[in-house]
Amino acid sequence: MFDNQAASRELSRRGRIAGVAAAVGALIVVGVGVHADAAGAATSSPSRSATPPVAALAEAGLGSDNLIQSDDFFQQGLAPVSATVDLTGTQALSACSGEETMRTLTTGEAGAYADVTWSFDTDDSLLTESIADGSTNASAASYEKQLNKLVRDCQDEPDGHWYYGGGHAMTVTAGEGRWYPAFTGDGVATGGVAVIRSGHSFGIVEVTGQPTDDPSYIEGIAAAAINRLTD
Repeated sequence: MFDNQAASRELSRRGRIAGVAAAVGALIVVGVGVHADAAGAATSSPSRSATPPVAALAEAGLGSDNLIQSDDFFQQGLAPVSATVDLTGTQALSACSGEETMRTLTTGEAGAYADVTWSFDTDDSLLTESIADGSTNASAASYEKQLNKLVRDCQDEPDGHWYYGGGHAMTVTAGEGRWYPAFTGDGVATGGVAVIRSGHSFGIVEVTGQPTDDPSYIEGIAAAAINRLTD
């Protein structure tokens, strides 16, 4: 039997993933629009010329161009299908966080927000990323610490429940991060999550499902996300 907290997280996680999958399938995002770059895919606005997804919505400062892009997936052997972008910080942070968002984590005080959900050409595989501008390096480091604590809360779960594995610290040219593999209740690898920071920008990126059999893609995605996050 799961404890009440674990059961609540699982129900919240299932509901969130189902809702995100439906949104991606319908290619709808409130107030921003959807951009898909898979072969034969079209943008939601026929009046716009074909442009790479996510980057087409770039703004001054932290924006959608700081989110992970389609080219980053190709380098990891992944095939993205579509992207749903939002700049409000209201996307759920991770499978572990339930309904908590970047905006609630920062109490709405971040200088800017950006979120994306990517779908792949494999069933039930999604990538979600949520980033924010902490205004100062110190505030970003504080939020990075909070995000890592949130992830570690899902490392110790009842038997049969999915969980995150041990964290792996990493440093790249643009910044730092810590990535964690995810496992099913049977101990089978099923994606992972990473907390990332570059200067006063920070975020969290997660893959649910298993879009490829090569487990190294989680670390590769984390590195790409940090480099995109550069101030």
